[in-house]
Amino acid sequence: MNRLRGWAGPVLAAALVFITVSAPALAGEAVYTSWGKAINGYDPVAYFTQGKPVEGKSGITLDWMGAQWRFSTASNRDAFAKDPARYAPQYGGYCAWAVSQGYSASTVPEAWKIVEEKLYLNNSKGIQKRWVSGGIAKLIAAADANWPKIKAKLEN
Repeated sequence: MNRLRGWAGPVLAAALVFITVSAPALAGEAVYTSWGKAINGYDPVAYFTQGKPVEGKSGITLDWMGAQWRFSTASNRDAFAKDPARYAPQYGGYCAWAVSQGYSASTVPEAWKIVEEKLYLNNSKGIQKRWVSGGIAKLIAAADANWPKIKAKLEN
């Protein structure tokens, strides 16, 4: 019994971290989070205003859709608060390529593209190349069609 206590705690803790990190923010909200932060803690507004990924600050946050969103400036936070649908990434911040293929996947801040004033994130720079070369408009249409079913699975 004492031997179990020695390894059971760390194993259980690791399992809980995995479940927490890989799950949507809260039941009913399909937003990609990593360690409780939406889109890996990067500022969604900065993609539009600075044209690059900018890490958000822990002191400049906003809770939206069951997740903590971080921002690099208070003005970016305020802009997001006024119109979150304008700045939030499509498909809850999950990989646009994956959603176009019928599943969900995590994203990295460096693999992104704004198409028709909407932010799309991808799992990696390599996947982003496949997404771009595969015909973005066609893949966005497929992702838009797939998203409701994927979102429902993530919310359960």
